[in-house]
Amino acid sequence: MNNREELFSKAIRAGKRTYFFDVKTTKGEEKYMTITESKRRFSNEQNRFFYEKHKLFLYKEDFEKFSNALKETLNFIETGEYPEGYFDQPRHEDFEDDDRSLEEWFDDLDK
Repeated sequence: MNNREELFSKAIRAGKRTYFFDVKTTKGEEKYMTITESKRRFSNEQNRFFYEKHKLFLYKEDFEKFSNALKETLNFIETGEYPEGYFDQPRHEDFEDDDRSLEEWFDDLDK
């Protein structure tokens, strides 16, 4: 079995974008997910269309946190209700104004 073989794939078309949800395996046979956003763009320099892609890698140990954050975000969109503890969490602007490394800032998210 190829170490990067796709085990599962789901595509969602959303206007000019397509989102791909793919499940692959690491060399250690651990499953992980990639979420890819693909947008069709036109290059004036090359006079042709191309696809701009942005990829997010999600590993098994982060699935629950990601899923919970997604559920809380969708719930806020639907109800306008902030999740418990929302105002105690670090924000994007909190990182921009301090001298901590990116790794230290992300470590604070687990606290």
